[in-house]
Amino acid sequence: MLTIKIKYFNDNIERLRYIDGKSDWIDLRAAERVELRAGEFRLIPLGIAMELPKGYEAHIVPRSSTFKQFGILQTNHCGIVDESYCGDNDQWFFPALAMRDTVIEVNDRICQFRIFAHQPTLSFTETKTLGNNDRGGIGSTGKN
Repeated sequence: MLTIKIKYFNDNIERLRYIDGKSDWIDLRAAERVELRAGEFRLIPLGIAMELPKGYEAHIVPRSSTFKQFGILQTNHCGIVDESYCGDNDQWFFPALAMRDTVIEVNDRICQFRIFAHQPTLSFTETKTLGNNDRGGIGSTGKN
């Protein structure tokens, strides 16, 4: 089991917890009340900073219900936080674009994260053929 140091920026948000057996994604919450009008952009503070283990990064994505409940999109689609972003003031944020007027309250679960090991070093070898059967191209079902 990995242990991660976490700093909370206020006492108003619920503490993170790993729920074994349910999902290996961990919910993140808005750390302050945010009102947005349609078309507005805002970095929503998540109220935490972490020291990730060396060789790991966090991937932050919206929860499946985020757009339906709040009408916001994550502007960078998937946020990546690497282990170098670990200072006392390196708070995590959710970059949100409102598609409708909305209000997000403190502790609303708006996104989720999980950590991944860094990609190993790769090399590429150029070839004229891959030697595999074609699936049929984009939009195919993979059936020949």
